[in-house]
Amino acid sequence: MSKTKEKEGAFEFEAGLKKLEELVASMESGDLPLQDLVAKYEEGCKLVKACENRLKQAERKIEILREANGEAKTEPFDPGEAT
Repeated sequence: MSKTKEKEGAFEFEAGLKKLEELVASMESGDLPLQDLVAKYEEGCKLVKACENRLKQAERKIEILREANGEAKTEPFDPGEAT
């Protein structure tokens, strides 16, 4: 496996989310020049995409596990039911 693929496979959702929060805080501080803001925005967009991809992978894995347990039906998640 190439180093790039290893790095992509090792992406951790929690670490990506934390980095996004840090980027937003630094961007909201008002202390950055426009060029730095644009660079941070671009980095944030890449992190959002990586986080979304990681979530999709987790959802698919859950679907596969449910299918393996004879629960072939998938249901939409209702966050109100989790509380």
